[in-house]
Amino acid sequence: MSVTEEAAQALYPFVLTEEQEQLRKAVREFAVREIAPNIMTWDEASTFPLAVIKQMGALGLLGILFPPEYGGAGLGYVDYALAIEELSAVDGSIGITMAAHNSLGSNHIFLAGNEAQRRKYIPRLASGEWLAAWGLTEPGSGSDASGARTMAIRKNDRYVLNGNKTFITNGHYADVAVVIAVTDKSKGTHGLSAFVVEKGTKGFRPGKKENKLGLRASDTSELIFEDCEIPAENLLGVEGEGFIDAMRVLDGGRISIAALSLGIARGALDATLKYVKERRQFGKAIAEFQGIQWKLADMATELDAARLLTLRAAVLKDAGRRVTRESSMAKLFASEVAVRICNDAVQLFGGYGFIKDYPVEKFYRDVKLCTIGEGTSEIQRMVIGREVLRVHPSRG
Repeated sequence: MSVTEEAAQALYPFVLTEEQEQLRKAVREFAVREIAPNIMTWDEASTFPLAVIKQMGALGLLGILFPPEYGGAGLGYVDYALAIEELSAVDGSIGITMAAHNSLGSNHIFLAGNEAQRRKYIPRLASGEWLAAWGLTEPGSGSDASGARTMAIRKNDRYVLNGNKTFITNGHYADVAVVIAVTDKSKGTHGLSAFVVEKGTKGFRPGKKENKLGLRASDTSELIFEDCEIPAENLLGVEGEGFIDAMRVLDGGRISIAALSLGIARGALDATLKYVKERRQFGKAIAEFQGIQWKLADMATELDAARLLTLRAAVLKDAGRRVTRESSMAKLFASEVAVRICNDAVQLFGGYGFIKDYPVEKFYRDVKLCTIGEGTSEIQRMVIGREVLRVHPSRG
């Protein structure tokens, strides 16, 4: 057990069940056994480890949020966050792959789909037979969904899609993608609708695979639609409510990015604690210097604070509460804390932190995506600000 894992025991027993502790242990053992030996090989070659992802399906990690009647594990967001943290403490690429599959692509189908759509797709996605992607972002409309240009035109019993999506996690490997497209341009975000598009559909293909700074073993690519015809029955939910449903999806998705942040930061802190005990300067381990200890104290305290925010959002989500404010707070704080922790880790490693022989170099590259994906820090502040004002409206 790592040093920060020992410290975590003082926090977790207040909120975790024995089954949740067993889940954490099983995921941690899987990550150490199947992921850790391959991290830098996958990272250097930007290799997507599909075989390992399939193994995660067999363990129930790709259907963790869905009821057993749909082939899922029947667990909740606390369990989900724990699993992503454990995976990401070893390799964030695997954590974000699981997150995009579970809380974005698959979950949109589960939340907005009708019973026939759920029965058709969720069992295959939950088992890992199929992998999911989620397509909202476009080259010219990242945070501004109302600027989307991907069009879905109704023609009798079909929709015809044309346009591009970008920065799509799992894009090259997804068997099914949920795509947000414009069905009525005059209505802004109220003219957006969601569709399920299956791999192999004529006119649908992945585009450029991105060559990324970090999280290189996760797949990020374009999705391209050229006169792509899909049955009208592939509409998810009500036409014109795709954006509303997407925001519901993101409420849960931001909990997963907070958990991703926790995992990466914990991995960096664990590596740092080990290093400062071994590294000697001026005749003693650098862990004995007060300046080092103060830095470690700040890192550990902020990590625990971020974990509490994340668990709060997850507990409320499991209780059926609306968590727009809480999930955005968790995502904002955890992601920015994780960037600081990874930055400090590299600093404490000195020159060794800048080379690939030591793990903090990779944590440092991986973590930055956490402040960008599923809404930048700036967007989170806007969301939180609106929620705070909604709860405390002006009396003027």
